[in-house]
Amino acid sequence: METKPEDFSPEQIEAGKKLLYGPCTFMLGAARLDQLPVSELGEIAFAGRSNVGKSSLINALTGQKNLAKASNTPGRTQQLNYFNLGNKLLMVDLPGYGFAQAPENLVKQWQKMIFAYLQGRVNLKRVFLLIDSRHGIKKVDEEIMKMLDTAAVTYQIVLTKTDKISAKELQKVIFDTQENIKKHGAAHIRLLTTSSEKKLGLEELRAEIAGLAE
Repeated sequence: METKPEDFSPEQIEAGKKLLYGPCTFMLGAARLDQLPVSELGEIAFAGRSNVGKSSLINALTGQKNLAKASNTPGRTQQLNYFNLGNKLLMVDLPGYGFAQAPENLVKQWQKMIFAYLQGRVNLKRVFLLIDSRHGIKKVDEEIMKMLDTAAVTYQIVLTKTDKISAKELQKVIFDTQENIKKHGAAHIRLLTTSSEKKLGLEELRAEIAGLAE
């Protein structure tokens, strides 16, 4: 089921703007699990293949150009980067996966750390799993989805860069993604579609995030 603007009330849209456009500060970058902050606040996390547009989406959601550092080098973000949303919710930018330029031992190390984070973080409310709409769900995404299913962590798929393909292509990738979602126990039924560049779908994603802060 694709999420549409009418799925949210004006109050929910406003709550999303208030939360994401409010105070949002970088807390820390954790390279090891023992560096994770101790907090009673709920957490949401953004995950996705390298260069899926994760940094651009986080920046667009918060209205800050340089909050999350974008990079043209796959695998550049090697830490769990924490952001504090007005002391109401913590937002975590997870390392990109599927990076061809990183050494294999480093990739496995990151995957192990991410899985341990997912499995052990009791205050993790939801993972937003970003999928490039031009490519759809790839094998490496399937691996992460299975990891999230195993860890019993609810995740919601967010299609990115929807302005880069035609309306017909977008409808096909939406259909294919929705069919895939049905196979995964921990996947949220609602699919989000976004474009950071054209500011599409951001209000709906903000409203979804704000709902998790309540």
